[in-house]
Amino acid sequence: MKDKFKKENESLEPVSMYNIAAKLFAHLAKAVIDEFGEDGRKAILQGVSTFGEERGRDIARRAAAVGQSNNIENYLTNYDMGRSELFEYEDIYKENEIEQYFTKCVFADQWKKDGMEEYGILYCQEIDPAIARGFNPNLHVVHDKHFFKDGICHFCFQMKKEDNV
Repeated sequence: MKDKFKKENESLEPVSMYNIAAKLFAHLAKAVIDEFGEDGRKAILQGVSTFGEERGRDIARRAAAVGQSNNIENYLTNYDMGRSELFEYEDIYKENEIEQYFTKCVFADQWKKDGMEEYGILYCQEIDPAIARGFNPNLHVVHDKHFFKDGICHFCFQMKKEDNV
């Protein structure tokens, strides 16, 4: 019986926590929006915003714990989510600005695979601006390209003032 189970499951791909989190978010967002319509959509966006701002404050605390300020140079180096091979990206540092290009994203891939792009985009649109805001209220994000529309994601993180909070 053990050998039969092993053979039947040899073709199964391992599932990462990223895939599971993407599926969970999409199903919760869909259920809330199906039940509450536009009010549900607004609630999902607010929840993502609150979650992101909390993460950003935690990233600022991580920086402070190692004696760093919450300026743009210390944002990604203290980021709370490791990047695995399930993401492909490039970071370009400029004065008071970081550009990121993602050519592979496990979240977007999962939402596309499941046909849940309309729910995944709610996370994508809100999460990075919220994290940046939580890290430093002067850190703003332009997210002008999305996987679902453009095939890549492009972010531009810009520090609007020199002041650190």
